[in-house]
Amino acid sequence: MTLTPTERPARSASGAVVPVLAFAGIVVAVMQTLLVPVIKDLPRLLDTSPSNATWVLTSTLLSGAVATPIMGRLGDLYGKRRMLIASLAVMVAGALLSALTSALLPMILGRTLQGFAMGAIPLGIGLMRDMLPRERLGSAMALMSSSIGVGGGLALPAAALVAQHTDWHTLFYGAAGLGVLCIVLTLLTVPESPMRAEGSFDLLGALGLSAGLVLFLLPITKGSDWGWSSATTLGLFAAAVAVLLLWGLLELRIAAPLVDLRTTARREVLLTNLASIMVGVSFYVVSLVLPQLLQLPAATGYGLGQSMVVAGLCVAPLGLTMMFTAPVYARLSARYGPKVTLITGLLVIAVGYGGGLGLMNAAWQTVVTSVVLGAGIGLAYSSLPALIVGAVPASETGAANGLNTLMRSIGTSVSSAVIGMVLANTAHHAGGLEIPTMHGFRVSFLIATAAVALGLVLALCLPNPARAARLQLRASSEEDANLARAAEVLRGFRGRVLDAEGAPVARAKVTLIDRRGRQAGATLTGADGSYALAVPAEGPYVLAARAAGHGPRASAATHAGDDRAVDLDLSLPGETVTA
Repeated sequence: MTLTPTERPARSASGAVVPVLAFAGIVVAVMQTLLVPVIKDLPRLLDTSPSNATWVLTSTLLSGAVATPIMGRLGDLYGKRRMLIASLAVMVAGALLSALTSALLPMILGRTLQGFAMGAIPLGIGLMRDMLPRERLGSAMALMSSSIGVGGGLALPAAALVAQHTDWHTLFYGAAGLGVLCIVLTLLTVPESPMRAEGSFDLLGALGLSAGLVLFLLPITKGSDWGWSSATTLGLFAAAVAVLLLWGLLELRIAAPLVDLRTTARREVLLTNLASIMVGVSFYVVSLVLPQLLQLPAATGYGLGQSMVVAGLCVAPLGLTMMFTAPVYARLSARYGPKVTLITGLLVIAVGYGGGLGLMNAAWQTVVTSVVLGAGIGLAYSSLPALIVGAVPASETGAANGLNTLMRSIGTSVSSAVIGMVLANTAHHAGGLEIPTMHGFRVSFLIATAAVALGLVLALCLPNPARAARLQLRASSEEDANLARAAEVLRGFRGRVLDAEGAPVARAKVTLIDRRGRQAGATLTGADGSYALAVPAEGPYVLAARAAGHGPRASAATHAGDDRAVDLDLSLPGETVTA
C-alpha cells in the first residue's frame, strides 16, 4: 500500500495558527453586526422604504446560512485552507462593492457576498482539529467557536464610533481591509490540512439545501413585515417543508451526500444541533434588547439616554467575556467533559437573563448583565464543536461543524423575528414612531430564558460519556475519537500493531476504509500497540496501518454489524517509508 497525497503530513502548524484562525472568525462575525448602528438610518441612506432597507440585513443572513454547510463540505473535499481563503476573498469583494455604492440593489448584492464568508467558522474548526496537538485543541476550538460572539460584540462600539464621526461607507472599507489582512495572515501562517473526504461535491444537494433554507428563513426574517398569517408567509413555510423533505430523501439515496443525515441523526449530534438553536436564540436577544434600552431617551421613564458609542461599549463586554472563557472552558472540559460545560454555560445564561430582569435601571447594570451572559454563552458556544467533533469521523468535520454553525444561525434568525414582533406589538405609538416599552424588553428576556430552559433539557439528554469518551473530546484528531467510540459500543475491530519481531508499535496510525474506499475511521495505537475502531455498519473493510520507521500494512476484514469486536493484529514490515 502506498501513501496517497492526502495522507502525507502538511507543513507543521506554528503558534500563530490559532490566533489567525480566531481572527478570521472575528472578522467574519463583524459582517453580521457591521450595520447595526445605522439600521434606523438605512432607508434615508439608501433612498428607499424601510421594508426594502431590511433586505440589506436579511441578504447577509440568508447567504451566510446557505454558505456555511456548503463551504464546510467543500473544505472536507478540496482543502479547508483553500476554501477559507476563497470565503474571505468573496467577503472582501462584497465589502468593496458595498463601499462604492449607495443604491439598494448593489448594496444587497455586496451584503450577500459578505455573508458568504460565514463558512470560515467551520473551516477554521476543521483546520484546528486536523493540525493541533490534543493539549491545545480544546481551548483553540472554544476560541474559534466564540469568535462569532466576540466579533459581534466588539463590532458594535467600533462601528458606532465610525458611523458617528465619518461617512458610513467607511465601515465597508474597514471591513475589506480586515479581510485582506486576514487572507495575508492565513497564507503566511496556516498550512493546508492533509485530511480529505472521499467522493465528489453534491451539487444537487447543495442547490436543494440552499432553496430550502432560503424558503424557511425568508418568512422568519420578513414575517413581521408581510404578516405572519399572510398567504406569502404561510406559502413559503409550506414550500420550505416540501423542499427540505425532498432534499432529505435525495441525501439518503446518494453515496456522497452534502450532509450525511444518518450521522446527523445520531443522538449526540441531533441533540447538540437542537441545543445550538437555543444558544443562538439566547445570544441574539441580548444583542437586540440592551442597545435599544441604552439609547432610548431618559424622558421615557425607563430609557437610559446613552449615545450610540456608549451603548456599544456597554454591550462590548458580552464579546470580550466570551473570548476570555475559552481557556476556562478548556480546563472544565478536560476534567468534566463538554456536556457538563454546555450545561454549566446554559445555567449561567439563565442566571444572566433572570438577573437582567431586575438590572435595567442604569448603564452599569447592563454591563453586569453583558458580562454574565457573555460568560455563559461563551461556555455554551465553546462546548458545541467539541461535542460535534467527538461524534463524527474526521472526514466529515467541516460539513458537520458547518451544519452546527447553521443551527446557531437559525437560532439568531428566529430570535430576531420573534423579539422584533414582541417589541413591535408592545411598543408605544407616538408621533408616527414606535417606541419599545420596558414590558417588551422584559418579555424578550423571559423568551430567552425559556429558550435556555429548553436547551438545558436537550443538553441533559445528551449521552453521558465514559472517561474514554471524555478523553476523545480533548483530542486533536479522529484517532482518539474512534478509539473511544469503539471502546464504548464494542462494535468494530480491535487488536495490536506489532513490528516484524512481534514487539508493540506505539503511536501507529490505523485507518479504517469502507467498501467505497472512503475513510470510515482512524486511530493511534496506545503504548502497548493496541487499537480499537468502531464500524458504522456491517460489510467488508480494509484496515491500513503505518508508523515512522516501518512499511505500511493493509489487511482486509469483514464485520457482521453486530455488537461485538473482531480481533485483528497488524504486523508492520521494518523498512522505512519515504513520504
